[in-house]
Amino acid sequence: LQPAHVYFLLSFLLQVGVYMGKRDFVDRVDSVDPVDGVILVDPEALQGRKVFVTLSCTFRYGRDDMDVMGIAFRRELYLSTRQVYPPLQDREKGIHTRVQAKLLRKLGNNSYPFFFEFPDNLPCSVALQPAPSDVGKQCAVEFEIKAFSAESQDAKVRKRSTVKLMLRKVQYAPEGEGIAPSVETTRDFVMSDKPLHVKASLDKEVYYHGEPIKVHVSVTNNSSKNIKNIILSVDQIANVVLYSNDSYAKCVDIEDSGDSVSPGATLQKVYTLLPLLANNRERRGIALDGKLKHEDTNLASSSIVKEGVLKEVLGIMVSYRVMVKLIVGGSVGLEVPFKLMHPKPDAGKTANVFMFTAAVHICTTAGSSLKKLNQNIT
Repeated sequence: LQPAHVYFLLSFLLQVGVYMGKRDFVDRVDSVDPVDGVILVDPEALQGRKVFVTLSCTFRYGRDDMDVMGIAFRRELYLSTRQVYPPLQDREKGIHTRVQAKLLRKLGNNSYPFFFEFPDNLPCSVALQPAPSDVGKQCAVEFEIKAFSAESQDAKVRKRSTVKLMLRKVQYAPEGEGIAPSVETTRDFVMSDKPLHVKASLDKEVYYHGEPIKVHVSVTNNSSKNIKNIILSVDQIANVVLYSNDSYAKCVDIEDSGDSVSPGATLQKVYTLLPLLANNRERRGIALDGKLKHEDTNLASSSIVKEGVLKEVLGIMVSYRVMVKLIVGGSVGLEVPFKLMHPKPDAGKTANVFMFTAAVHICTTAGSSLKKLNQNIT
């Protein structure tokens, strides 16, 4: 196990250290990766206080300082707290994963495991992109792990005795090929004996972020109308279902082909679209995958929901479609739905260990103490 990021206050003595093997937790629709880690405590520094760890999921749709008439602009979707120290059960019974077991061997007798299981009705990490001029917290579904020391779970917690770390709940593309989407329509016109027939299809149902999308368009224009142009786009649909069921449709890529089809003619052509965040960074309201601090992200992945789960509690639902519009004295349009997601990562990839600390006593030797702890994990 290689240490990746270290979260600490250099000017303070270590009181509580929390080690985790990862910060991304995968939602497989029928199950979700558990949140597991290890607490390292300094009993003398705690001075009789207990140590708790909390896992929370919050939906935020406004800044915390914007409360109006007692209506908060954030809603807690899930909150679970565990007392880790003093332990409430035998140390060995609290070990659920191999990462925990290895960390406990390395960290010694003052380390204790913690473990959370996600319920199956929580949304994934997603946020709406603010405009460059916006300030404060963005509209987002956020997950957080918090460790704190206090006399009891309900006691007032001092800020300097608390440390927080953002986590992400993510979904990856399902295994197996789905049915390639295909849509067609026939349009009759007044003063025209024969119709216009249009078909649009994709090569597959699921595309990965950064992968070009090839759109096969077939037009048979038996009408007397002249098709002046064909415009294709990728639309992202973000449904904020928790508090108002607002729906935001944002074009994230467009192709104005300039192609025309005269009466009695046909057209068969493959167009290429590429939806990327890099081309939409100034666009307010575009849904993004939740990101960790100092890391980049991408357009939000399509939401896959377990059957029977109420969508009203899922915060922000994201879907995608290819729009094909034919300009012909108005417009003829087709919507072709598809999924945009990340591929499942290599299962053999080496895990990182994340360590973050809460501290309360000033000590100039904290830096060397933390360095020594990290060396113990390698």
